[in-house]
Amino acid sequence: MACPENIVRIVESCLKESTCKIEVRYDEPMAKHSTFQAGGPADCWLRPCGDGFPVFAAELLGSACAENIPVFFLGGGANILAADTGIRGIVLDTGGWAGEAGQGRQEGTVEFRAGTGLNAAAEIAAGKGLSGLEFLAGMPGSIGGAVWMNARCYGSEIADVLHEVEIIDFSQTPPSRLRYAVDKAEFGYKRSPFQSRNNLILSASFYLKEAGEKNIHSAMDAHRKDRESKGHYRYPCAGSVFKNDPGFGDPAGKIIADLGLRGLRIGGAQVADWHGNIIVNTGGAAAADIRNLVDEVAAQVKAAADFDLEPEILFVGEW
Repeated sequence: MACPENIVRIVESCLKESTCKIEVRYDEPMAKHSTFQAGGPADCWLRPCGDGFPVFAAELLGSACAENIPVFFLGGGANILAADTGIRGIVLDTGGWAGEAGQGRQEGTVEFRAGTGLNAAAEIAAGKGLSGLEFLAGMPGSIGGAVWMNARCYGSEIADVLHEVEIIDFSQTPPSRLRYAVDKAEFGYKRSPFQSRNNLILSASFYLKEAGEKNIHSAMDAHRKDRESKGHYRYPCAGSVFKNDPGFGDPAGKIIADLGLRGLRIGGAQVADWHGNIIVNTGGAAAADIRNLVDEVAAQVKAAADFDLEPEILFVGEW
């Protein structure tokens, strides 16, 4: 599939003005960039690396918006499923914009760039003797993606410790770089205000508390072992498939398991035989196999219990 000429032209124009190193690939399989290891080609995938990332991203977004070219922001690929037909437009991979951005602007905060891996961020904080990000240990994904979806686990969520978020707002022309002071009231279960705005998350700062490094690492190790025991790393997957609704009484995984759906399979996709709320790629699964299995599980739960399971997974691209 040939990449549309206007995309090639915009990318090449931005590359000429850029001061950072950039990887660019056309017709790039999204299976290479998703923990499901499934999904078709993106018209254009690019990963800017280095301090020039914000300037390049703003220029790219401005040019793409002017020509109505969609831009998809990719973090760790841990909670997405791209269609077998792929993603039209540009996939901007934030993985090259990673690491600690230094002390936050307010005392007691630490700031990370959006492409920083969650496990890496937790390790950096632990190395400083700072507590608050332990629940991210062993979790795939990136800081930007976790902020966008208000990631949560083990009774904690991003909004509990989030202080400030730097974004590129591309709802205006030209796109502007600004800082967003967090109001926790705008966050909810797997929900953040960034989901309804035209913005690219650049970095996030967190309120963290001093604690003993040994105790912090002990908690992180316990979380990693728990994830491993639940089979999160046995096969390519996206962790929990469905959100947990308190109104259902039981977690989604137990509801699915009680209906005898563990082991249910479509093509190369299978409901894990050890956990009802995990769907795995047993090898060579098409994205359609995975989505059809998600839909089938939801339909059977609806028919049996009249519960409407809501997927955590984002289905992106041309479905």
